[in-house]
Amino acid sequence: MSWFTALRDTAKAGLTVDRSLTNPKRALRGAVAAALVVFPTLLLFGPAQATSAAMGAFIAGTATFQRSFRPRASLALVAAAGLGLSTFLGYVAVGIPGAYPVLLALWAFGAGLAWAIGPTAGVVAANTLAVMMVVVQLPVSVPTAVEHGLLCSVGGAVQALVVTLWPIDSWRAQRDALADIYAGLGDYARRLRHDPVAQVDPEPFIVGRQAAKLTARQARRRPPELRGLRTIAERIRPALAALADPRVGAAEEGPERDRAREVLAAAAEVLDALTRAIRSGDPLRLPKDTPGLTLARPGSGSGEDLLRGGARRSARRLSGLLGRAADRLDRQDRGTVQTRTEPTTGLRRPPLAKVAPAALATVGRQLHRHSAIFHHAARMAVVVTSAYLASRLLRIEHGYWAPMTTAMVMRPDFAQTFSRGVARVAGTAAGVLLSTAVVQLFDPGDWVLAVLAVCCMGLAYLTMRTGYAVTTVAISSYVVFLLGLQPGDPVQLAVDRVSMTLLGGFVALAAYALFPTWQTARLPERLAEWLASAGRYAAAVFTAYGDPAGGHATTDVRPALLDVREARSEMLAALDRAEVEPVRHDEQVLRELTRKQFDKARSAVGMLDRSTVLLEAHLPGEDAPPVPGAAAFGEELRDATALAAAAVLLGQDVDFTALREAHRTWDHRLAALPRDDRIDVTRAGARLVMQALTELERSVRTRTQPVRAEPVPLGA
Repeated sequence: MSWFTALRDTAKAGLTVDRSLTNPKRALRGAVAAALVVFPTLLLFGPAQATSAAMGAFIAGTATFQRSFRPRASLALVAAAGLGLSTFLGYVAVGIPGAYPVLLALWAFGAGLAWAIGPTAGVVAANTLAVMMVVVQLPVSVPTAVEHGLLCSVGGAVQALVVTLWPIDSWRAQRDALADIYAGLGDYARRLRHDPVAQVDPEPFIVGRQAAKLTARQARRRPPELRGLRTIAERIRPALAALADPRVGAAEEGPERDRAREVLAAAAEVLDALTRAIRSGDPLRLPKDTPGLTLARPGSGSGEDLLRGGARRSARRLSGLLGRAADRLDRQDRGTVQTRTEPTTGLRRPPLAKVAPAALATVGRQLHRHSAIFHHAARMAVVVTSAYLASRLLRIEHGYWAPMTTAMVMRPDFAQTFSRGVARVAGTAAGVLLSTAVVQLFDPGDWVLAVLAVCCMGLAYLTMRTGYAVTTVAISSYVVFLLGLQPGDPVQLAVDRVSMTLLGGFVALAAYALFPTWQTARLPERLAEWLASAGRYAAAVFTAYGDPAGGHATTDVRPALLDVREARSEMLAALDRAEVEPVRHDEQVLRELTRKQFDKARSAVGMLDRSTVLLEAHLPGEDAPPVPGAAAFGEELRDATALAAAAVLLGQDVDFTALREAHRTWDHRLAALPRDDRIDVTRAGARLVMQALTELERSVRTRTQPVRAEPVPLGA
């Protein structure tokens, strides 16, 4: 993609306006909390203190609107603590010659590293950096530093208190996450009717797992209908895949395929009904004609006889899982009490104090020169500090708007940085001009300015989902109204702020263009991580076949599935970001892989992942006899895929010769055993795995290789 096209598309994305709004009640709650801080502080202490308190209240309120499954009050408290600390340190450092730029660089570097923890941490950290640059423009002394730091913290604490006393949609995020899983499964079932080897979107499952991590307080108050449904959904996915895939499920053509399509359509309707009930909390209303609930139960009629072998088992399992999900919701709707608690999944969200060591460890792992997060942190520290020093050297009175803009614009990837940069510049310019015109024309007093600032805060909360440009208009306006409490010429202030915003936005975009962190160059790393995790997942499934009594389905398969899902999601996200980067994808930007090789390798790893899902759908019970040699083959597979992942990362050839020989020997051993469904499924799944690995071997080949024997066809 050319630079012109990339800049055009990202600018268009940044200026896109969505008509959806944040929940008005939540926006009103945030504005009320800010008002409870601003007005008393203005009355008791004056405009300067009211400015600090308002900053703390607004940023802490903004934290409660970030995508997170933690209690909103805890997010507000953490943001308040960060704001108080940054304000205090900024006030102290600005009074010491040469100390403030050093503090600014260190804080900016830390704010950049915070993205390693997650987007919420990155956004809150960037906001604390921006507030540090705003509030230190007020009169300074050590007692003043303590006072303003405490006021920032109090503003955030009031937000947390109001969130606690005025709960709104307390479980909305968790409901939506669980409903998205079932909605994704419904869409997956429909796609399988026409594409039997379709892939499921892993993102809803990853988000759903994050939502299932609860604090002890949340676990006690969780709505009953949110318990256990995610585990059922995890088991529905492989059942759907195993039914549709002609290699282990229904025949590719004929009456059996027609029956499978009918079952999938019925399952999709039931999944849609479950989605609606979970999202709304209303009673479950199944479609009147739902053959999905009787699609393969014993005695269900002649339709059952059309399905044979693996397809029949998958349909029965799917029917049972859908019935369990429906019964669970229906039982809660009738208000009956469960006599048996759900088995724990080990998902408990620890308190924030206990998360700190793990968060620091996560950040520490990014402290190396190949890390994109480290590059972002270093770039942010250099650019923000340079913009601040330039504004000081040029003696621009309100030059802090330039580094503040760069801090708020810069993100770890190209698309977000440029789209937010354009939106920030446009929104800030519009907001500053509009609010300055109001101040100039009407000359409002301090109390009117405070009211206008609170109203703009509420508008910013309300338009969080509308678009960053619109939200920036409201944010810039509230900052202007707050700073309007200080003396100065409004027209000159407007000119300075707009010009500094333009300068800051330009510096941020130029810095990323000169020192980029291209996702395209990191695609082989993401692919290697996905391959290694897919190999561990497949090995865990084969181990479960080889030792059913060992409980590997819970101890090994489940964690491996979560890892491979996470790795695939990260690879897809990196691929999406790479698509909009202004780099030549047809050149050797993928180190030793061309883009064509990468796409073929990605398809092969996807085939390996899907083949394992099909095997997982038929995992034997703990009382089933073991499949001879399955565990040993799983170990061979784990080692071979780990070596292959390293080869992909280094741009070397992938060689599965040893694994192919091990599979050939094992397959001949199984062929000599008496035929049964368990052995047949294992052999078919192993052949699919080897076919996927052979495709991977071919896709990344850089040198001419001798002809190798292909895996045994499925029909052999």
